[in-house]
Amino acid sequence: MLDSWLTPSHFVMFGLQLVFAIAHSGGAALRPWAEKHLGPRLYRICFALVSLPLAVVLIIYFFNHRYDGWQVWQVQGIPGVKAVVWVLSAVSFVFLYPATFNLLEIAAIQKPQVHLFETGIIRVTRHPQMVGQVIWCFAHTLWLGTSFTLVTSLGLILHHLFGVWHGDRRLAARYGEAFVIVKQRTSIIPFQAIIDGRQFFQWQEFLRPAYLGVVVFIVLFWWAHPLLIVATNRIAW
Repeated sequence: MLDSWLTPSHFVMFGLQLVFAIAHSGGAALRPWAEKHLGPRLYRICFALVSLPLAVVLIIYFFNHRYDGWQVWQVQGIPGVKAVVWVLSAVSFVFLYPATFNLLEIAAIQKPQVHLFETGIIRVTRHPQMVGQVIWCFAHTLWLGTSFTLVTSLGLILHHLFGVWHGDRRLAARYGEAFVIVKQRTSIIPFQAIIDGRQFFQWQEFLRPAYLGVVVFIVLFWWAHPLLIVATNRIAW
């Protein structure tokens, strides 16, 4: 018999994450074929119509069940912890920035393309979204301290670690030798390539509107965070 703390929501969340991972990574794998038959813009629209609703469902379900299960630790009353969590969350969005760099492509206004970047945050890590997700998971798991949050974070991190392998594989198939060169000059572990001398940090590359957009998003999200919690609580999921 399952222990009382192991609520069904643990399994539901892991199942939702599995569905999202299959849809998201599967859609990315199908991109070459889909763009050939549907065109880049229609593919992007179809991909968004599948991925975004699933992501919204995950976010709402997480908000509504974040305190489910076993309270593994409780640090919310310790001075300074809240500030650390907010700082780490802000840093996580800096690493998650690539999604903000080509908004016109994401919206399919411009022709969506696969880019081979080697500047800005890519000098720090070749997979900033994975790093950003790990930081976000660490911060929120630290703050909430529940078994449900641990399951959520485990699923997200596993998906993004798979995305590291899957992303490199797709870039290698598309760019061949050019990607091999970029791979040799970058690293997955943050700052490793800089420490090894394969890369040089150039702060000037961060002086671009996209990073200002990240800062604005962080401020807006900080302001709207309580409102989001209230809104999701009204949905009985």
